This record gives sequence, C-alpha cells and structure tokens, in this order.
Amino acid sequence: MSEKYTVARLTRGSERFEILVHPQGALEFRQGKEVELSRVLFTDTIFVDASKGMRASEDKLKEAFKTVDPLEIASTILRKGELQFTTEQRQKMAEEKRRQIVSFISRHCVDPRSSLPHPPLRIEQAMAQARCPIDPFRAAEEQAREVIDKLRPILPLRMEQIQLAVKIPPEYAAQAMGAVKSLSEIKRGEWQSDGSWIAVVEIPAGMHGAFLDKIQQVCRGSAQTKILK
Repeated sequence: MSEKYTVARLTRGSERFEILVHPQGALEFRQGKEVELSRVLFTDTIFVDASKGMRASEDKLKEAFKTVDPLEIASTILRKGELQFTTEQRQKMAEEKRRQIVSFISRHCVDPRSSLPHPPLRIEQAMAQARCPIDPFRAAEEQAREVIDKLRPILPLRMEQIQLAVKIPPEYAAQAMGAVKSLSEIKRGEWQSDGSWIAVVEIPAGMHGAFLDKIQQVCRGSAQTKILK
C-alpha cells in the first residue's frame, strides 16, 4: 500500500468492492466533514481487488448499489465501509490526535491548587504514566474528556469556564473585537457613547493567560479586564 493512498472496502452479499483514497481526506469524509470527493479519491475506479487491479463489472455494481455512478458508489463505500491504513499512517494519525487532546486539556483545564493551566509536557507525561489509549478515528474532545478522568489520580485537574468583563478603548475597538471573537464566546457586548466597546465573554479557564496576552497586545496594554466568575 502506497503512502499516498489507502484502501476503503465494502462487502455487499458475496462481493467485495474497493476504492483507492487519500488517507486524510477519507478520514475527514468519514468524520462527517464537508470534503469534496475529488480530494478523497485517488482514482474513481471501483475495484473488486485493488491490489490486483481487478475492476468491478457494471452488472455487479448495479446489483450491489443500484447505480454505476462511481462517485455515488465511492461515497457509499466511504460512509459504510472499512478504511485500511498502514501502521505508519495509524501512528501518525494517533500522534496528531494525541497533540489535539493535550491542547484541549491545556486550554480547558487548570491546576486547582494554582488556578493555572498545566504545561503540555506535564500533561503528556501524565498521559504516558496513565497509559491512555488514543483512537485516531474518534473526536479529540470526546477522548480528552475521558483522558481527564484517567489523569485526575495523577494530575490535579479542574475543568471550568470563566467569564470576563472586557473594555476596549475606542482607538482599538474595531481591531480588538476580531481577536475577542476568535478567542472567546461573547455573552453580550455593546458600544459606549465614547466609542469604546464593553463585553462579557466566556473562555476556558486554561486560556485566561493567552486571552489577556492577545487582547493587551492588540490594545497595547490599554484594555481593561475583570474576572466575573
């Protein structure tokens, strides 16, 4: 199997049907993301044995899928079939998923003793100690919540959101609004008569420091913030 493509297969009755797909595109498609099939398919040929280059006949395709449209058939195989990956591909995907999980925990959790986020390296070490399995095909957030429960006996963790009151001076309001929107959930906001902008926002507790750094960078240290809860 090439590093550029892998096999997706589906069995209908006694017949097996296979397509060649790009691994990342196939995975994103399978996860329900909006991905063009042209980004997924290595070729639009439908095989009965891709390793031998044996194509499926139109009769078999009609019988199994009620159509001979290769894109419609490929979509069915991708949604309902089995994806094959090399060991190296699985390892790469698992490592990327691990990084996403560590990032989620670092952003959403704090050490209850200090109310500060744990460094990513500390989280990685605790995950290794707890022997947390990583599934490359499951959503990072879903797995992260399970990992958090496994880490608590090893690493003090508290998962929480905090609300902040933010006031941006008039000269930076338009620019800073974009940064606030990208880093937080705006609960309410309004313009003041002097052109300043005030808002109440919610962020993961672990992102508090990063949020303040970014907003103060945009506003050159002139933004006002206060933790509400």
